[in-house]
Amino acid sequence: MALLLFALSFSPTSLLACAACTGRTDSPLAVAMNWGIFTLLGVVLTVLSGVLVFFVHVIRKEEKATSETPPENPPKT
Repeated sequence: MALLLFALSFSPTSLLACAACTGRTDSPLAVAMNWGIFTLLGVVLTVLSGVLVFFVHVIRKEEKATSETPPENPPKT
């Protein structure tokens, strides 16, 4: 068994390579892999956009809170 694996490891042909390893871009596996990459890229960009929108919201809210002038006659307690 070990001799067979050793002999197959030095075989010049690709034995069980997938479409990504062999470079065939027209196979359904390569197309599906590209769709998976684009889907993950879309998810990552959506999450990062949400984080960016949140921080912009917090910064604007903080700037609005600091720009408001305090009342001239604050209530005495």
